[in-house]
Amino acid sequence: MHADFRMAFLRLLALSTAISYCSAFYVPGYSIRTYEDDEAVPLHVNKVYSDNTQIQYAYYDLPFVCPPTGKKHAGIASGRSVSLNLGEVLRGDRIMTSDYELVMGQDQECRYLCSHETDRAGIKRAQKLIEDGYVAEWIVDNLPGATSFVTVDRSQKYYAAGFKMGYKDISSITGKPRYFLNNHLTLVIRWRRAPGRAGDRGAKVIVGFEVYTKSVAAEDRSGTGCPKDVHNVNQGMELFISANNTNFASKYPHSSYLPEQDDADDGSSLTIPYSYSVYFREDTRVEWANRWDMYFNNQEESTSIHWLAIVNSLVIAGLLTTVVVMIWNRTVHADQKLLRDVPLEDGKMNLRRKKPRSGAGSPRLLEKSTSGLLEQTGILDIEDNDSSDDEVLEDITGWKLLHADVFRTPAYAGLLAPLIGSGTQLVFMTTGLLLLSCFGILNPSFRGGFVSVGMGLFVFAGIFSGYFSGRAYRTFNGLNWRKNTLMTALLFPGLVFSTIFVLNLFVWAQASSTALPFGTLVGLVALWLLIQLPLVYVGSWIGYYRSQPWEHPTRTSSIPRQIPAQSWYTKSIWAVLLAGLVPFAVIFIELLFVFRSLWQDKSDYYYVFGFLTVVSMVLIVTIVEVTIVATYVQLCAENYHWWWQSFFIGGGSAMWVFLYCAWYYFMKLNISGFISGMLFFSYSLLACGVYGLLTGTVGFLAAYAFVRRIYGSIKAD
Repeated sequence: MHADFRMAFLRLLALSTAISYCSAFYVPGYSIRTYEDDEAVPLHVNKVYSDNTQIQYAYYDLPFVCPPTGKKHAGIASGRSVSLNLGEVLRGDRIMTSDYELVMGQDQECRYLCSHETDRAGIKRAQKLIEDGYVAEWIVDNLPGATSFVTVDRSQKYYAAGFKMGYKDISSITGKPRYFLNNHLTLVIRWRRAPGRAGDRGAKVIVGFEVYTKSVAAEDRSGTGCPKDVHNVNQGMELFISANNTNFASKYPHSSYLPEQDDADDGSSLTIPYSYSVYFREDTRVEWANRWDMYFNNQEESTSIHWLAIVNSLVIAGLLTTVVVMIWNRTVHADQKLLRDVPLEDGKMNLRRKKPRSGAGSPRLLEKSTSGLLEQTGILDIEDNDSSDDEVLEDITGWKLLHADVFRTPAYAGLLAPLIGSGTQLVFMTTGLLLLSCFGILNPSFRGGFVSVGMGLFVFAGIFSGYFSGRAYRTFNGLNWRKNTLMTALLFPGLVFSTIFVLNLFVWAQASSTALPFGTLVGLVALWLLIQLPLVYVGSWIGYYRSQPWEHPTRTSSIPRQIPAQSWYTKSIWAVLLAGLVPFAVIFIELLFVFRSLWQDKSDYYYVFGFLTVVSMVLIVTIVEVTIVATYVQLCAENYHWWWQSFFIGGGSAMWVFLYCAWYYFMKLNISGFISGMLFFSYSLLACGVYGLLTGTVGFLAAYAFVRRIYGSIKAD
């Protein structure tokens, strides 16, 4: 058995190594977009976002940028919205065509865009965005405009998506902050010859899009609107409008002090000129298929930490596997061997004593024997038999006494069955997403694909949700299967949709691009009620009518057994907390990288799904083993209420993950504002609830299989 365990552990380690190398593999697209010389290259603007807040804005919704003119560029009028998939809408993308003119192969040292007049409110808005560290995202050939960086040893170059809107410094004269807007952009398009026959005809492909920013004051520009010297800028574009002293004097006629700034709308404005430069540079070092690698290169430095996370998870899983093997071999297997020959009746040992050999211990020995010594020996033999029977009776305790109660229908079974169904739906969705990511189908070039495909998998997995929920409901002797179907289809999705809808109201009040449009909400409701609900109904009908309920190896008595007093560590909340700490220890290192990509460094792309898949596999194994151990301990304490307990223990690590989110918020993030903080904790709580439902279902199914297995090997009358 130990040899088999070592072989299984080595196989898991080999599989983990193989999958982890999938972290850098991806399918960048299904078709290559090529450009001929002098062909227009469209530039799209998207949104602005910050690591210090959860509020995003559409670029053209900003009051201080050049609005679209509606002129046609590359055959498309500026200001037109690009069609988006569901994932792009949910992540706050608002992609639109722009007035920036890019022509393949044609460098432009400077091109004037517009001069935009901005009032005090617009200037204050720009200052706030710069203060919060907002960056803008533009797109060329599906590549986000990037800020270029090099590693500390200058051996490697990598990209961070987006570019800064401006910068802040402190005035050496007044000591107050000053805000400067980046109003001149240098766009560098890196290209190489297209592969295959298109390249032989002179076609080119884009392999990089870099943005370099400058702040140029209006006084430092020529009559054309371009900077006098693009390479040497003397003065930046400061966002400042002088106070209207005349207005102040009329407001405060009897005051000798006049404020330095005026927030009132008195008609004052600031004219902001915008310009840009374009350079096309050939780069033969980057293949088109590998052009996204520049956005991932900075993750290679953390590879050793990912391996540490895998080793940490494998060590924990290995120790737990050893514990489970010991429980099975030394306790459960030994008990089953004893009970195969000794049936149980009403929770007691049904002893069938064999006839004693050659009269030893026989009553006849007492009658015929006249020797005191023989009489004493006979008495001792009888006492030995009684002692042996007592030892056997002492062995028949704990989980073996619960055979008539262990499969008793749990309380609130009508709620447990829908939760199990929704949990299996999440298991199917998560498995599909991880596999598609490992095979490279889901990748950053498929913008919004992770969310869109995840939504599709969740909806179409409704048939699995209905099946498992219906079959579990029938196993629990449920009668109203249509009610169970509606509970399965509406409970969990309804809670998620209601939460998102309420949060969407707060985001909508902030005029953020992450606020879901009304049409998107209608579409989500249609997916839910018109596609998922019928699939759940079909699956529930199959699970309830076309499938047999799961058979239990023992019969349930009519009178419930009394549960003795429980130790503190077997009580629900303590058992859940203690058991949940082990799976959390498996994933907490990898969670750091996930949190950093989601909350702390939005310009970075998380794309080490190979490592994430390995850690997830080990996590599932750990949850199974922890739930089995906890269920066995509970049954040994003669507590047969294991149904809900196994579900909560399986999902117990969700509480630790939420506490980890709170720690990350206060110790690592610099998020400011009530709305941003509320969004962080609300979405964190929602994500932990989804995670807890998934892992709780895994724990329940593992405990159910374990209990059926151990009680299926004993005899009960």
